[in-house]
Amino acid sequence: LQLIMIHMTIDVMVVIMTMIRNNARNNSNRNQSNSKMRLVCFVTLLLVCINDVAMACSNVLVTPGASADGRTAMLAYNADDTSLYGQLYHYPATSGKSGTNITVYRWDTGEYLGEIPQVDETYNVVGNSNEHGLVIGETTFGGVEVLANQPGAIIDYGSLIYLTLQRSKTARDAIKTMDFLMKTYGYASAGESMSIIDRSGEVWIMEIIGRGDTYGKLGAVWVAYKLPDGTVAAHANQARITTFPRNKPERCLYAPDVVDVAIHYGLFPADGDQADFSFSDVYAPVDFESARFDEARVWSVFSQVVDDDGTFQLKYQDYATGSILQSRMPLFVKPSRKLGRSDVMQLMTSHYEGTVLDPTQDVGGGVYGSPVRPRPLTWEYAGNTYLNERTLATYRTGWNFCAEVRT
Repeated sequence: LQLIMIHMTIDVMVVIMTMIRNNARNNSNRNQSNSKMRLVCFVTLLLVCINDVAMACSNVLVTPGASADGRTAMLAYNADDTSLYGQLYHYPATSGKSGTNITVYRWDTGEYLGEIPQVDETYNVVGNSNEHGLVIGETTFGGVEVLANQPGAIIDYGSLIYLTLQRSKTARDAIKTMDFLMKTYGYASAGESMSIIDRSGEVWIMEIIGRGDTYGKLGAVWVAYKLPDGTVAAHANQARITTFPRNKPERCLYAPDVVDVAIHYGLFPADGDQADFSFSDVYAPVDFESARFDEARVWSVFSQVVDDDGTFQLKYQDYATGSILQSRMPLFVKPSRKLGRSDVMQLMTSHYEGTVLDPTQDVGGGVYGSPVRPRPLTWEYAGNTYLNERTLATYRTGWNFCAEVRT
């Protein structure tokens, strides 16, 4: 089975969005309930439909200095959930809507969550990008379960993305908007890693987890890290930000109580050195499955861009296979060569070819060396537990994109 990846250039999309925006504003009778119309263009085809939902995605981020032309930020996103059906959402720009409410539904299931006030002006959004060249992707890492329960919360991770795209122009604006939405209306999802890129060339990873139900405040704690120019990063359903710098807002932002929440729930000692606080290790500790099924996908990406002799691949092989969990990979790497759009798209097709995790080489590959495996990832037989590899490319992908934003 072949997945068709769609290349959506932001320069082209801005023209489309501007046209739709002008049309929307000329139609003053347009009802807000119709604003979520679904377009059928630029869609990745859904090839396989199965009943259970796979909350699993992969993101690759490229800063302008690591791009082939030296001025393009890129974000590639595989949404590995076959219930999504490759739909591309459109939210037309609006103005003069202050004083009205908008209804929020859980993005994954359509469950009604509540209503929040509309802002006076919103921006045109197509898919995961808006008219100002802001693009947001995500992967779900889950994290400590007690923090996902927040009664009365209205903003789930999907609504957070699309509301933020409607209300923000830059990556830094997006971080502020997300924080405001979550602390004002509550955060109704598990832990998330957000990828955020914008037209200024800034590329951020923002990791979020809820405050739970006994802390006394709605919302979430989070850390947002700006990637140094000239680097590449990736995340795939495992929180990746560990320790982070304080008092350097030009490259790192965070919730003021990011450590306090951990102390409240007994996840970090009250007398511990906050400089040693690791977001990932506290809120989403790596175990065998998250290393083998999630971090291994990041290992695949980094191994292909850091060098050509397999040094990085071998250095972190024991970590990616789940053998040595303490050997964490860096948050970002510097590629040995500049990456173009086709290079990034190729990274998203990895089946671990040529590595110890290559599924075409195990018994499940059969006589034709197929990388495709049926579910589940793990199963038991005769008292033993077995697994299939969770490759970056999978037939379960509902849709994907590779976005370019030129500075």
